[in-house]
Amino acid sequence: MSFVESTTRCGTCAIRHRAICDALSAGEIQSLNRISRRKLIPAGQTILGEGEAHTIFANIVSGVVKLTKTLDDGRQHIIGLLFASDFLGRAFRKDNPYFAEAATDVELCVFPAGGFEKVLTDFPTLEHRLFQFTLSELDACQEWMLLLARKKAEERVASFLLMIAKRVPNMGCSDSGRPGEVHFQLPLSRSEISDCLGLTIETVSRQMTRLKSKGVIELVNYREIIIPDIRALQQAAYEAPAA
Repeated sequence: MSFVESTTRCGTCAIRHRAICDALSAGEIQSLNRISRRKLIPAGQTILGEGEAHTIFANIVSGVVKLTKTLDDGRQHIIGLLFASDFLGRAFRKDNPYFAEAATDVELCVFPAGGFEKVLTDFPTLEHRLFQFTLSELDACQEWMLLLARKKAEERVASFLLMIAKRVPNMGCSDSGRPGEVHFQLPLSRSEISDCLGLTIETVSRQMTRLKSKGVIELVNYREIIIPDIRALQQAAYEAPAA
């Protein structure tokens, strides 16, 4: 794995109040800071290999990480995406359950496996916070199963774009400059999106064009998307707007 490494400074970390370490006191943060390092991973680099022994855990500071599983016939399938403030790795498990690859340039706050599991034992608040993250990930997996099993092609594509739009602040993206609009770069290619959604590339492209013709999205280019009204995208995804 190619990376640039530097010492972590928790006091200035942009994701601290959304990440697992938010549960820690100032003294506990210092203990965690002693074992952590920042690593910059270029897009396309593997971070964790499926089935390999655990050597690290990490908070994602910026960028998007793609998670992939290998099927029995050797094909690989994208099973999820992780964004800034998400946690990468399975504590107290000997091996990695998936491949983790940098979908974009990624910055990680990395903890060695042994040191991090000791900190979890020493600080119950951190262990509880990690448990909360695990439950949130389980909820996301259940929503993804519903998307693949019950939603139509247009709803799947809209749901995928809505997921990205909701995480825009954590991706380092910004509003388009016009009130109420969301502006972002897709972290995956059309081929990868089709893999995620169980659709063909042609179907993904067709549904993107369909959403554009309805005014639900604007396509600046192949990957750059503007969402004029998030509520319209929620309706296209067949998802109730937040109260």
